[in-house]
Amino acid sequence: MSRREGTIAVPGGKVWFQRVGGGPGLPLLAVHGGPGLPHNYISALKRLADEREVIFWDQLGCGNSDHPSDTTLWTIERSVAEMDAVVHGLGLDRFHLFGNSWGAMLALQFMLDTSPAAASFIISNSAASIPLFAANVARLKSELDAATQSAIDRHEAAGTTHSAEYQAAIRTWNETFLCRKVPWPQELEDAFRNMGAEIFETMFGPSDFRIVGTVKDWDVFDRLDEIVVPTLLIAGRYDECSPEHMREMHQRIKGSRFEFFESSAHLPFIEEPERFDHVMREFLRPHDM
Repeated sequence: MSRREGTIAVPGGKVWFQRVGGGPGLPLLAVHGGPGLPHNYISALKRLADEREVIFWDQLGCGNSDHPSDTTLWTIERSVAEMDAVVHGLGLDRFHLFGNSWGAMLALQFMLDTSPAAASFIISNSAASIPLFAANVARLKSELDAATQSAIDRHEAAGTTHSAEYQAAIRTWNETFLCRKVPWPQELEDAFRNMGAEIFETMFGPSDFRIVGTVKDWDVFDRLDEIVVPTLLIAGRYDECSPEHMREMHQRIKGSRFEFFESSAHLPFIEEPERFDHVMREFLRPHDM
């Protein structure tokens, strides 16, 4: 019998994994975002574990996994190698792949660079281009009230992002474009409390408003037609990842399905759980064979 919880050796250290539930359906591998935001916030996917095994792992540098100090590890190439090691370490020879936010970007690169035995692919609230994502974030910030915009710009320029004023401005951003369910569920609060900040700062930068890290030029938009497995794209009306861009991604991926969540921002599995579960179950079941 497969271990339900343990660690897997990956480039740079060991990562923690957990297998939940089971059933007749193929397993679902869930890839969390960030980079550096541990799996806790996507634990809502456990609701699907009555039909299939749902597998989580904390990417290197966050959550229950090793926290190496070598910042040269934080690249998209090493992250793909980590994901490949996780898939092989778990013995997944046929599975469904789910990625949210950064997790879907990583999963996209993984799908393009390896030959995974994925039966289907779910891209949740993400992008295929960091430059396009950055442009959308800038547009959304320009639509915030003047005081919130000013607080973000002044404190980022001064390096005083730990100030109460800046944190309040970021909370406004997060409750508008990240998760509109208030109060936030404990698993989301826990994920942010335990975030691997060094990973995010190295790969992205000081914030989503100033992306200067190792993935700043990442762009696979023109390669989306290489994705040939059944694919579902999930977008939210208020998402910091532009739903318009996600619709364009859908148009590039032949035969893909697009689902728009009217009342969600970035996390529809938290914001619209009943509809999210229905859409996921309906999509996954036909691709179990």
